[in-house]
Amino acid sequence: MSHGASNADACRRAGMYVARILRGEKPGDLPVELPTKFELDINLKTAKALGLELPTTLVARADEVIE
Repeated sequence: MSHGASNADACRRAGMYVARILRGEKPGDLPVELPTKFELDINLKTAKALGLELPTTLVARADEVIE
């Protein structure tokens, strides 16, 4: 199971920073942004191998489920 910031969202935000720099803004003037989108990934095969039973509501809320 993994819970963390979305890599796709981080790459999109990095592209926006690059665009702002290329338009002439100074990198030191750009604000620091924290992640706003997080993802929950669950590997059911590994959970089963470890003998863990995950609640169905948790599995249903996951962004990605690996079976």
